[in-house]
Amino acid sequence: MVSTRRPAPDDEGKELIARNPKATHDYHILETWEAGLVLTGTEVKSLRGKKASIKEGFARVANDEVFLEGVNITPYEQGNRYNHDPVRSRKLLLHKREIQRLIGAVEQKGLTLVPLEIYFRNGVAKVKLALGRGKKQHDRREDLKRRDAEREVAR
Repeated sequence: MVSTRRPAPDDEGKELIARNPKATHDYHILETWEAGLVLTGTEVKSLRGKKASIKEGFARVANDEVFLEGVNITPYEQGNRYNHDPVRSRKLLLHKREIQRLIGAVEQKGLTLVPLEIYFRNGVAKVKLALGRGKKQHDRREDLKRRDAEREVAR
C-alpha cells in the first residue's frame, strides 16, 4: 500500500505562541524534534492568549519519558480554582525511538535539551525541542561579529 499523504511544509497551519531566541545564542543546535505537550484545559486557554515564556525552559529525560521544566504558562484569568501551577513539569509526547535517541544523546557530556518554540499546529499544542551543546564565550563573540559583518554587506 502506497501512502498518498505528503509531509506538511514547516510553517503550514502553524500559530506561534512563544520563541526562545536566547537558545540559538547560548547553544550550538545539533538536532531538532517536534513534540506534543500534555496540558490541562486552563493551560491551553492561556496558550491561545499567547501567555507563555520559555526563556528559562529545558527538558529532562526520566524513566523513559521526557519532561519540560521551567516553562512559565501564565494562569488563565477566568480559571478560578481550576487554574494550573504556572511552572509545573509537563510531559512531552514523543515516539519511543525518539526518546531512546534523546537518552543516548543527553548522556553525552555537554549536551542538553532546549525548547526553541511553542506553537499550535492544526489546533494541537507542540514544542520544538533542540539538542544543543553550550557555546563558549569566544563562540558567542564570533557569532556576533559574523552577524554584524552580514548586516554591513546587506547595507
